[in-house]
Amino acid sequence: MGRFVRVDKLNMQKRDTWLLPQGIEDVLPDDARQLEALRRQLLDVFSCWGYELVIPPVVDFLDSLLTGSGHDLDLQTFKLTDQVSGEMLGVCADITPQVARIDAHNLKHKRPTRLCYVGTTLITLGDSLAKTRSPMQIGAEIYGHSGIESDLEVIQLMLEMIAVTGLQNVHLDLGHVEIYRSLSEQAGLTEAQETELFDVLQRKARPELNELVDGFSISENYKTIFKTLPTLNGGIEVLAKAADVLANTGEAISQALAELQTVADKLSVNFPSLPVSFDLSELRGYHYHTGIVFATFVPELGREIARGGRYDNIGKFFGRARAATGFSADLKTLNALSKPLTEERTVQLIYAPLADDASLIEAIRDLRAQGIAVVQALPGHPEEIKELACTGMLEKKNQNWVVKSLA
Repeated sequence: MGRFVRVDKLNMQKRDTWLLPQGIEDVLPDDARQLEALRRQLLDVFSCWGYELVIPPVVDFLDSLLTGSGHDLDLQTFKLTDQVSGEMLGVCADITPQVARIDAHNLKHKRPTRLCYVGTTLITLGDSLAKTRSPMQIGAEIYGHSGIESDLEVIQLMLEMIAVTGLQNVHLDLGHVEIYRSLSEQAGLTEAQETELFDVLQRKARPELNELVDGFSISENYKTIFKTLPTLNGGIEVLAKAADVLANTGEAISQALAELQTVADKLSVNFPSLPVSFDLSELRGYHYHTGIVFATFVPELGREIARGGRYDNIGKFFGRARAATGFSADLKTLNALSKPLTEERTVQLIYAPLADDASLIEAIRDLRAQGIAVVQALPGHPEEIKELACTGMLEKKNQNWVVKSLA
């Protein structure tokens, strides 16, 4: 019986060899052409803003990949053992730590450094809305400047990136992790309490939040503040309400609210039609970020299409703690949502016969040098010319090869 079971397994394996792992997908020609066009266009936009392209490796030492982000990325990172060094390696699930390493260890600039990147990442689990486990992460970051001006710059660059894709009805959401961090410290929450409260706040579970906070041995004032945090969500009026709720909670929180107000004021001038909202209980990347956090949304998708924030501690592991802020997005998601950047057929496609003719080879070479696509026939496949939707074909007239239109 064991022999038959083995044969069945082999047959099943043979039948299923074309399948890909769940959440891993091919990008086929039409989508690949559009994806590559979008990649080039967005990198050109970043370059025009002064951001230099870096290309980190897809595999790195595990501790390097997890620095700054800590346990937030640990479960999302595929791990393997390096057969050369015996060290634990990880497949990149987030490019930002590697870019921080490049800034801190390789470039070592004293001036602010603007870097951008794009590359395929791999995560162990996709979320319920993002089915892919191999996002193509694209992003831009500023290192070496701690002021609100650099936060504003990366937000505006992110909005410019989205504008290039042609997406409409973009909504920006702003928050600040220092508010919750300072409140937790002032209230004297234990690490376990802070983590549990963080989880409840992210799930917006109001009844559970009230029950949890009531069980904490903290002052009634902080209990009220924590219960009120989820209501600090909405338009610009939220900042005034937050100033009242969070009065007398320290300089750090006052500074955080002032930073949000400054960003909102600047954006209202530069992007007057942009809907901006605030959510002071939304703590994206709480253990990773150190200041303003932001995300953009569109009606077509039930999750953010780009996100970012300040993460000033990330370079410390590499021996040079530098202020940092930036954003990232999944290029595949942007591509799926965006309007086509080009027409269905952007170049001519010429069909050339198969012939041992030096002048034909020269004609094909000349056309390709002009940026015109030429496909030369292969024996036994006369149907190619129709299936490829060629716009013209080479034919010989008076000893010269000329293009005959098939339109």
